[in-house]
Amino acid sequence: MIKMEDTGKLGFGLMRLPRKLLAIDIRQTSEMVDAFLDAGFTYFDTAHVYIGSEEAARKALVERHPREKYTLATKLCAPVAITEKMAKDQFYTSLKQTGAEYFDYYLLHTLMQNNFEKYEKFHLWDFVNEQKEKGLIKHVGFSFHDGPELLERILKEHPEVEFVQLQINYADWENPAIASRANYEVARKYGKPVVIMEPVKGGKLADPPVEITEMFRMHSPDRSPASWAIRFAASLDGVLTVLSGMSNTEQMEDNLSYMRDFKPLDEEEQKIIQKAQKILGYSKTIPCTACKYCVEGCPKQIPIPEVFTAMNKHIGNGQTDEARQDYDRIKSRGHSAADCIACGKCESICPQHIPIIKELKKCDETLNFSIDNRGQ
Repeated sequence: MIKMEDTGKLGFGLMRLPRKLLAIDIRQTSEMVDAFLDAGFTYFDTAHVYIGSEEAARKALVERHPREKYTLATKLCAPVAITEKMAKDQFYTSLKQTGAEYFDYYLLHTLMQNNFEKYEKFHLWDFVNEQKEKGLIKHVGFSFHDGPELLERILKEHPEVEFVQLQINYADWENPAIASRANYEVARKYGKPVVIMEPVKGGKLADPPVEITEMFRMHSPDRSPASWAIRFAASLDGVLTVLSGMSNTEQMEDNLSYMRDFKPLDEEEQKIIQKAQKILGYSKTIPCTACKYCVEGCPKQIPIPEVFTAMNKHIGNGQTDEARQDYDRIKSRGHSAADCIACGKCESICPQHIPIIKELKKCDETLNFSIDNRGQ
């Protein structure tokens, strides 16, 4: 196993920062940064494509704390670049936007079957290793959203990789579309430390089905459902850190309450997680994590994650009235699932491999009528 810095088992994901109106709330973000560092954690994760996130990292973290007190990760996303120069310029833009001088961890972003060759075509592996030689990057890795065969191929072709970022949570552990367990085992086989993303599955495991919530409560009345998800991920061997995309001080306080003195899941808790996995195995909800990658390229600006969240209220919890009310609010802003032109841009970038075009059509057919018009 490659020797890495001890950053603490909890990482602060900066993709879902608190907002005040449309802007990131720097004051609240700063309070969260301070609490995180005071608890002894150091790993902050952002990306070039997280709009406003790198600037927020500069204002709330870099300009307020000594450089040696934190570790910062960001990412280069080739799929959004038209030319090799545009791709490489992301690195220099990130340096400027964060003001960090160098990156402790730098990742090639969201590699999967339909884009990994672009990183080769644009010579980005050589590029990031050159930046490492210059001292602008300490550790090179990549984030991954595909199957174990491709992951093994990349690790064979690029043995210089020092760590891998994988989507791992108890709901997706045996999900063939995500392959959490299989990918984790490949990373372990090649001795690569793992950074875990989406441990709470975009917030879904913070509010799981009632049966699971009650099972958790019976065992630990004072512990949140999110704590079970994050502790499951952090209990795995070879994990460098577990990213939590915290959106407010309450979420930060909850995470720190059980991660400050982290204890792996015991045998009884593991059995409870296994029961939860069996329950979720029958779920037909749309596995969207609200990363919003699909939204940025949508020519019709359909708020796809919001549509899926509404639909999941209907599918997962039987909250049909609430689901239709939510969809009515989405339509009132001038964007509807029915506006989809089936261009496929969303599906080509979706880390969860959701058949978005098909699901949007189904959402509109199911939810597209006003509550006030029922029975007329």
